[in-house]
Amino acid sequence: MTAFTASHAVIRTTGFERMLLITAAGIDRFVVSRLERRAATEGARAAQAAAGETRSDALALGAVGMLPR
Repeated sequence: MTAFTASHAVIRTTGFERMLLITAAGIDRFVVSRLERRAATEGARAAQAAAGETRSDALALGAVGMLPR
């Protein structure tokens, strides 16, 4: 995934939007931890954790105005 910043316009987020993003990231971490406990192999756990971290990173970048291409 590639991200770029807005050079001429700043995307402002409200406190409510940031709260929603933080909540979504927290739910993702919770789901990943539940799936990790149910996973049978180490590879599956690593893939699920990586997916959760990638989603959390994307949400955080979106909160500061960096949009994926």
